[in-house]
Amino acid sequence: MADCCLSELAEKIEAVVKEAGRILINAVRVEETVEEKSGRANFVTAYDKRVQDFLFQKLMKILPDAVFIGEEEEEHAALPEGYAFIIDPIDGTTNFMKGYCVSCISVGLLQAGKPVLGIVYNPYLDELFRAEKGKGAYCNGKAIHVSDHDLSEGLVLFGTAPYNEELSKRSFQCAYELFIRSLDVRRSGSAAIDLCNVACGRAELYFELLLSPWDYAAGSLILTEAGGRIVNTEGKEITFDEKNGVVAGNEKTIKVWQEIQKA
Repeated sequence: MADCCLSELAEKIEAVVKEAGRILINAVRVEETVEEKSGRANFVTAYDKRVQDFLFQKLMKILPDAVFIGEEEEEHAALPEGYAFIIDPIDGTTNFMKGYCVSCISVGLLQAGKPVLGIVYNPYLDELFRAEKGKGAYCNGKAIHVSDHDLSEGLVLFGTAPYNEELSKRSFQCAYELFIRSLDVRRSGSAAIDLCNVACGRAELYFELLLSPWDYAAGSLILTEAGGRIVNTEGKEITFDEKNGVVAGNEKTIKVWQEIQKA
């Protein structure tokens, strides 16, 4: 797809995502719609499904040949050689159902298994992060870039992989090792928001020991287009056809993570 066509497509998708954000803002009696999924503290609300259905209907009209992979589908399609939307309709569902306003909509567009467009929208702050492959990253139209600070001058964001209890202890051990080497640590409950916060220099490192592709498909491109680096927890390239542990930051902070893992 030519750059001009991708940019036109991005404008249309951005408008759809912002429209979907109003569903979150106007949600009422969310806790009455909650259902449990497999895994500890793994929930879905009627609004997750409503946002996903809305996105599916709108995005398929924009790019009808694309495969649609959404978190709330019972079965997920394999990544094609062509285009695929990978979507988290509400990243931060537990936050959403508790009225703790740190949730977002994440839409990644992949071509041949690689991200070419990423959009993350936090409707509570009206912040829309967007990146097109090779064209930089932006927040509400303003160019963003990762911080170049050392970890000793930085904040660490992390997720606790709450659906996988076997990783809980290690998650907090890693967080402690980073805490004593940094200014402080933060836990938001949204991987996509955390990746965007690293992308725009609000924090210097993010990690989570296990995530699904819809958690990072959009945010990973925003992060790399902002000059950052994202790898799996073993330091290898992340993939989008299976779960990955994720580490994101600048070269210096990624190096600290790798040194801790070797110790």
